[in-house]
Amino acid sequence: MTSTFLAQFVISGGNMGYLMILGVSMLVSMLVSQRLKSKFAEYSQVPTGMSGREIAEKMLADNGIRDVKVISTPGQLTDHYNPANKTVNLSEPVYHMRTVSAAAVAAHECGHAVQHAKAYAWLTMRSKMVPVVSIASKMMNVVMMVGMFGFFSSGSGMFIWLIVACLGATTLFSIVTLPVEFDASNRALAWLDSTGSLGSSIGHERAKDALFWAAMTYVVAALSSLATLLYFLMKALGNRRN
Repeated sequence: MTSTFLAQFVISGGNMGYLMILGVSMLVSMLVSQRLKSKFAEYSQVPTGMSGREIAEKMLADNGIRDVKVISTPGQLTDHYNPANKTVNLSEPVYHMRTVSAAAVAAHECGHAVQHAKAYAWLTMRSKMVPVVSIASKMMNVVMMVGMFGFFSSGSGMFIWLIVACLGATTLFSIVTLPVEFDASNRALAWLDSTGSLGSSIGHERAKDALFWAAMTYVVAALSSLATLLYFLMKALGNRRN
């Protein structure tokens, strides 16, 4: 929704820069997402000994974590760790399947639980940023409404600086997310190797490949957000000189 509004804003100002960023970002994001789904489907055909639920419960237990529950959540690739209620939420296929894909995803989400238990610095920073990002998102909605009713012209300095401020918060959040995701994958792979849960080095490489493409979705999102921020920052600075 925000991207659509910003696109309309740029069109009204006669600039194509943002539209190019948006188009490239959407294309790359789509390609990475398709690649991830393809890898998940491929490695869902490679069997392992334990289900995603069993993998998650064992990894938590091996790390001395007793207060986190493993539950099933509807959908596909909806897996996540919720630090608020301390639950590892596994999508239904991951929760039940005994495959490399399920093992990799389950272990990755438990990696976040381990980060939380050990007060991993990047995760702590990310958690502290959530209220700020929430405010920035709400502020962006206000800016959108004001802009739609024409209270700001397309070249308004205040309007652009508000966009820059909101994008600055969300971009920083997306960048801080990167080490959190990569570390969770590293923890997952290390544990899977140490326990022999994947059965072989081939299983390790497949799990690593699946987690790599999952991480790439965050990389693409961060780069897209950064490119958009830089575009509007340069636009704001350009208006300031005029």
